[in-house]
Amino acid sequence: MDFQDCIKFANELHDCYLATVEGDQPRVRPMGMWFADKTGFYFESKSVKAVCQQLVKNPKAEIVFHSTKEKPMGKVMRVSGKVEFIKDMELRKKVYEEKKPMLKAQGVKGPEDPLLAVFRIHTGEAFFWTGTENIYEEGREIIKF
Repeated sequence: MDFQDCIKFANELHDCYLATVEGDQPRVRPMGMWFADKTGFYFESKSVKAVCQQLVKNPKAEIVFHSTKEKPMGKVMRVSGKVEFIKDMELRKKVYEEKKPMLKAQGVKGPEDPLLAVFRIHTGEAFFWTGTENIYEEGREIIKF
């Protein structure tokens, strides 16, 4: 497996769980990933939300994608890495146009609005596991990106 497999798996699912840390307390929430490509896993949120404030203080994060197609427990991809907030106006315009009704309803006035937070996990590692192999932590294939 390689990073292209990670990108494909993430883009097929989009829904994931994102873990951050607040002080010494882990925080996990469901998230909808915007998209993944060779430069990372992209998300949008609002800068005033706790998730963004936690990522500013500690940019380390982990996301988990879980497909239930495979039995008995499905297939999971865990991604651990470092978050970078996106200032690139072209990407901010793209997410704003794609999600405009929802973003406008949440008070975001445009792609330049500081309320709009766009971030990506751009460096780290990922691995896959299934229910039948989840006890074999040592020796699993780690995919660096």
